[in-house]
Amino acid sequence: MEQSNNETLKIFKAYDVRGIYPSQINEEIVYKIGRAFARFLGAKKVAVGRDIRQSSPALFEQLKKGISDEGASVYDLGLCTTPMVYFASGTLDVEGAIILTASHNPAEYNGMKFCRFNAVPIGENSGLHEIRDIVAENNFPETEIKGELIEKDIRDQYLKKLSSFFSLGDKKFKIVVDTANAMGALELDLYKKFPENIELVTIFEEFNGSFPNHEANPLKLETLQALQKKVLEEKADLGISYDGDGDRLGFVDEKGEIIPMDLITGLIAEIVLEKNPDATILYDLRSSMAVKEIIEENGGKAIECRVGHALIKKQMREEKSIFAGELSGHYYFQENFTAEAGSLPAIYLLNLMTETGEKISTLAQKLKKYYHSGEINSEVADKDAVLEKIKEIYKDGELTKLDGIKISFWNTNKPGERWWFNVRPSNTEPVLRLNLEADNQQLMEEKRNELIKIISN
Repeated sequence: MEQSNNETLKIFKAYDVRGIYPSQINEEIVYKIGRAFARFLGAKKVAVGRDIRQSSPALFEQLKKGISDEGASVYDLGLCTTPMVYFASGTLDVEGAIILTASHNPAEYNGMKFCRFNAVPIGENSGLHEIRDIVAENNFPETEIKGELIEKDIRDQYLKKLSSFFSLGDKKFKIVVDTANAMGALELDLYKKFPENIELVTIFEEFNGSFPNHEANPLKLETLQALQKKVLEEKADLGISYDGDGDRLGFVDEKGEIIPMDLITGLIAEIVLEKNPDATILYDLRSSMAVKEIIEENGGKAIECRVGHALIKKQMREEKSIFAGELSGHYYFQENFTAEAGSLPAIYLLNLMTETGEKISTLAQKLKKYYHSGEINSEVADKDAVLEKIKEIYKDGELTKLDGIKISFWNTNKPGERWWFNVRPSNTEPVLRLNLEADNQQLMEEKRNELIKIISN
């Protein structure tokens, strides 16, 4: 399918490639991206994997052909999760890796995520624009020397590594896992390795690239309803929800209640710090103040990070951080080359429940000290002008500009009057995103409404 350069360029986003098949992303464009990726890296070997979307098999063949035609050998990992591809990028002798997936996007989409050796992300400021430009130049002559195609199954090695983190003693748990007819099903064997500790109940385990039951996105509350219901029916100890490519997790407690994703960061930090005292932990700047507090209470160094996986992974390397958590359900571990590690967050929660002897709801409740607004999106004509206006109105607070603006009255105000907020612009839309927290419900609602009014006026 011939495609204008303009249409081609639109599928290159900040951290990945994404578009509707076949109008925006198709075999021809994927072939060119394969060639451009290998050329950009000067690669001799590249690892590639794919998800179960209906368009993935045909696109995958062209991706491999593109890399091979550019003279690089291809490790074909077959069906795998995104964390498995990151693992391959750090354990195989390759210059880079690509996972063909559109993650949690609807069935008609497909896309790609890219990294260098050791899972170093390739985003808009670290190579993706250059790859896009090579594709746009459209200079792909016939080549005589083709790279070798090597089938390589890294799943067993990956699952063996993850299973080494279980520490359940003689505890017995019942868990419900919803893999949303997507790639997380490849991680279920982890739990099956411990039948004496884990009774596993699954829902929507069968692969189906049309995602007939619900969108594979644990960030959306409605996608967790079936899991919540099943946890209660089964009287399970924990519910786990995977997204489309297995790099994000959502959790439900034994009461069927969704555990906020920032609090999961705090709980994982608690168990991680036990083995690594004094370690640096990064936390999403939108997270509850309770997350910073629990990191510091357990002897860790808590550092705020920006939103976005490429930015967080870069900061983890710079700060020599062993763990980072994002409000979107991405959790990053030094153990998987500072990338997402599939089921590892679930393993650490089960370990924490083992060690403390407490239910997951009890552990989470200790962090539910403050009142968070959730993320509120508002369309605005001039993002910069609104941000300047907000800075002026709240100039008495502590201002940081890590991602948009964050203004805090937490350290200066007395208990009962403490609050903070972050307003950050969307990269792609005329939208400002507000997150706000206070130490009491009334103050949170009052300040939230006040800021929404300022932003919308």
